[in-house]
Amino acid sequence: MVPGSILVGPAGWSYKDWDGVFYPSGMLRRKLHPLLLVARCFDTVEINTSFYGHIKPELAKLWARIANDVNPNFVFTAKLHRSFTHSPLAAMEPTSAASIRPNDDDERLAREGLEAMAATGKFGALLIQFPVSFKNTSLNREYLETLLRQFIEFPRAVEVRHSTWNNPETIAYFAERNVSFCNIDQPQIGRSLEATSHVTSAIGYVRLHGRNYDQWFEADKSADRYNYLYKTAELTGWKDRIEEIAQQAKVTFVVTNNHFEAKAGVNALQLKHMLTGRRVLGPEPLLAKYPELKAIADPVSEGSMGRRLPLLG
Repeated sequence: MVPGSILVGPAGWSYKDWDGVFYPSGMLRRKLHPLLLVARCFDTVEINTSFYGHIKPELAKLWARIANDVNPNFVFTAKLHRSFTHSPLAAMEPTSAASIRPNDDDERLAREGLEAMAATGKFGALLIQFPVSFKNTSLNREYLETLLRQFIEFPRAVEVRHSTWNNPETIAYFAERNVSFCNIDQPQIGRSLEATSHVTSAIGYVRLHGRNYDQWFEADKSADRYNYLYKTAELTGWKDRIEEIAQQAKVTFVVTNNHFEAKAGVNALQLKHMLTGRRVLGPEPLLAKYPELKAIADPVSEGSMGRRLPLLG
């Protein structure tokens, strides 16, 4: 990676509502791995499934091989498993150091997957993502300190969503420990963290969640809260902030998490175009679904994605 590199991509690639929208219909049934297309269009992806289930070492190796065959510059990031960052009853009770309960198996399995990912040479950062209910208290700071030491061998980025963390003391704390502060875009509700441009390590990290105010906490389905397509003017504001971050970091990861109907793919392509000033590659179905992309993107057809690779797991 070139110093000051900006790598843009979506959070995750395995979503049912991406079939026929991001991926050609039936692509998976034809034994074409989705990373063949993701790695053609982007330079990074945030592994989302690791939040719900630990990464299997054999899958880490497979993912890295597929992505590298298509794009040698491709780099993964990964979410830490939710047992370390969320209460088991997060939908019903606030998350805090008192309610988070990882066990020994969680640490062993998480470490096995992350070590396998790191061994591929394709691992850029471990995202430690807390919910908005995780506030800046002495008890929570103690827990975070322990967690950061627990995974000290990996490049770490921490996402906190409550505004109590946005202060000079926290920024200095992250910088002293060489931990990246994750800058996020989210609906501004209550004490939600506002947009920032902090750089506290060699890694810059940005995550865009969308601004679906109406359904952020009241969505019938959890995926509905990510049903948001950023407007060009909204992305332009983040382009300027991302460039400011990149001037201070060696590499900056920009992740779009508004995954409903592949809107994360749309906005990631738009941001990549804005940041590079060049036309980008986009999946044919996505350009058909969102025709505004044709002004900045050229289509990638299924036939140009390379050799077929077996799906594992």
